[in-house]
Amino acid sequence: MSLADPARTRLPRAYEYLCLYLGLGFLGLMCLLWLPFAVVLNAVMPATPGRRVGRWVISAAFDLYLRWLTLLGACRFDVSALDALRDSGPLILVANHPCLLDAPMIISRLPNVACIMKASLLNNVFLGAGARLARYIRNDPPVGMIRRAVDDVRHGSHLLIFPEGTRSAGGQLRAFKSSAAVIAHRAGVPVQALLVESDSAYLSKGWPLFRRPDMPINYRVRLGARFAAPADVRAFTAELEQYYAAALNMDAPPPVSET
Repeated sequence: MSLADPARTRLPRAYEYLCLYLGLGFLGLMCLLWLPFAVVLNAVMPATPGRRVGRWVISAAFDLYLRWLTLLGACRFDVSALDALRDSGPLILVANHPCLLDAPMIISRLPNVACIMKASLLNNVFLGAGARLARYIRNDPPVGMIRRAVDDVRHGSHLLIFPEGTRSAGGQLRAFKSSAAVIAHRAGVPVQALLVESDSAYLSKGWPLFRRPDMPINYRVRLGARFAAPADVRAFTAELEQYYAAALNMDAPPPVSET
């Protein structure tokens, strides 16, 4: 089912600008308010309770952020399907990555999700303290990233991975990387596909942060297939890529060699 609604009424342009800045400002304010608490808790809390508190706060904050965007009328979110995964035990969650809101949508419903983040974000003054408290996983070096991810999943967490490695551009999938398959293989846990859909290119690859989109924007996250822990990493990565291309009615990306 398409998210596009040809009968929807556009918001007035001036109000769209207001929603844009109120939305970004609200998210920034929450980050600033949490920052000093995250710094202190990082210093005094042991790893296990710190991870639990850090992830719960991030999940609750993202849920509040989505509710704020909904209240403004800027966005409509259908993410309730994720509730079925809350008590499902350890899983590798893989998702396509059309925009920057993908992770907030998923984390808003699942309070025990580990994310793999760029080192630059974990070192960021604005975002790093909260991410480190939640024990989010640095993406380098690759061997250490995989070891930490396997350990986290084996302790009962969900692990969120975008196998494209970066946001999509032009509504097309990028070639999938093998990280999800490697981690699932080593941890021996299933892989749950999540299908993220939107009727807007807002915050896709190359979209400037302060560029106004047409509003309201519709978002939906659906549960896709669940795959057993793979035995063959390369074959599973190719299978997963083909699955997403078919499920989202997109062309599969051309094969590329990973270095």
